[in-house]
Amino acid sequence: MGNLLTERLNITYPILQGGMGNISDPGLAAAISNVGGLGTIGVGNMPVEEVLTKIKEMMKRTSKPYCVNVPISVHPHTEQLIQELIDLKVPVVSLSAGNPAPFVSLLKEHDITVICVSSTVSQAKKAEAAGVDIIVCEGYEAAGINALNESTTMTLIPQVVEKASVPVVAAGGIADGKGLAAALSLGALGVQMGTRFIATKESPYHDNYKQKIIHATDESTIIVGRRYHHIRRLMKTNYVHKLAELEMNHENPNLFIEKTTEDHHKLGAIVGDLDNGFINGGQIAGLIDDCPTVEELVETMVRDAKQILKLSMEKLL
Repeated sequence: MGNLLTERLNITYPILQGGMGNISDPGLAAAISNVGGLGTIGVGNMPVEEVLTKIKEMMKRTSKPYCVNVPISVHPHTEQLIQELIDLKVPVVSLSAGNPAPFVSLLKEHDITVICVSSTVSQAKKAEAAGVDIIVCEGYEAAGINALNESTTMTLIPQVVEKASVPVVAAGGIADGKGLAAALSLGALGVQMGTRFIATKESPYHDNYKQKIIHATDESTIIVGRRYHHIRRLMKTNYVHKLAELEMNHENPNLFIEKTTEDHHKLGAIVGDLDNGFINGGQIAGLIDDCPTVEELVETMVRDAKQILKLSMEKLL
């Protein structure tokens, strides 16, 4: 299933991993790269040394292309981190949560492929004007930190594809071959997934997290933080219901921010303490009911997408 996206990234399948900032694992990311997708290390606000340790571990586990996601406005030492990625010769860098323009030329001067995550047509156009190679468009269905405009993947992708001349990747609400086929039909050249990769054998996250996704329904996620302009889509848990009550009662925004720090994210996702920490989850969680290996997942997605697209053409003709 090769196209311009896979050619630019030098990967086999048009399937990318979302950043999963602060809980990124080199083992999971390497498994995705090794099977032919693009594994990603998301740096979140991790200390630079911790980021470098994870990247070096990633390099030991795979010789295939991989990506590092840098949330520009989130990390306290973005400029230093970008230089470290250049020094390590990281093949692909994904920029999000901020203006990519100051970093794109520098990265491309060192033959690094640059991806930019966008949630609006305007952001995508600015990213392309800055010189990025690939645009990931993330819809409101996605897990974790979300955009204020709340555009859905179904509506966002065709509008961005119409305005962009670089490859577009669809993110948000994708977990299987049907989602991959739909994204390709909308004009995207590939997909980016986060929630689906949580529920895999190679995923290092706590079984409490995996089970929440596997047993989810279409109503198992909730948006919190609108009042404070810190929007997150989370899996419903007792802790998250308390966050929603805090917001509903107009509590001090500092309290909300304090209770949604990455420490609480790690408590939920890695430690499995769902009474004192939260877990991200996309709306597609309701479609996920198993925990395959990364290889089984990717190969099944590609096989199913090809079959679906073929049948769709036969129905049209």
